[in-house]
Amino acid sequence: MVRFHLDVLTDAGLVTSRAVQSGTRGRPRRLYLPASRAVAGGQTGYELLSGILAERWAGDSEQRARRAEQTGWDWAGHQEPGPAVTAATLAEAAVHVNAVFAELGFEPDLARDGDSLEIRLHACPFRAVAIKHPDVVCSMHRGLLRRALADVDAPPAAVSLQPFVQPHLCLARITPVTAPSPGRQIPPSTGSGGKP
Repeated sequence: MVRFHLDVLTDAGLVTSRAVQSGTRGRPRRLYLPASRAVAGGQTGYELLSGILAERWAGDSEQRARRAEQTGWDWAGHQEPGPAVTAATLAEAAVHVNAVFAELGFEPDLARDGDSLEIRLHACPFRAVAIKHPDVVCSMHRGLLRRALADVDAPPAAVSLQPFVQPHLCLARITPVTAPSPGRQIPPSTGSGGKP
């Protein structure tokens, strides 16, 4: 029964296996290992590479954050498009954004906080890199948040992302903006044309 499950994991590319000669008769034993083995310091190859890239991103903290936010905006544009959705209210838009973060593995939950909507992100898949480089990683997630709202033509909103309000909790906040905004674009934090 266990071998069946290990074969499924192997087929999915999550586990590698190889035959091991035991010196006895019969079918050779199989050794199973995780496909993504940890490297020095307990980091996966992805974490190590991501950390190096974030560290080498030139500029001061503000420049790094601005470029990272643009990268998050662009990243959201590369996600598989779902059915076209237009959100009539911020609450509807927040449901869409919550689903985007869920799809990416953030284990979000949506809550109302007065007029604002809060998306509590419980499991950042980039946490190891975000701890060392929050200006890059958290700004990228803010750009993703802005783009997800813009993609559903959400009503005007101010957006913020507070990293590590608790060790395993970040807060994305969506607050209505009372002044009308042309084209119902999400107000950018930097740049123009609705892009961060």
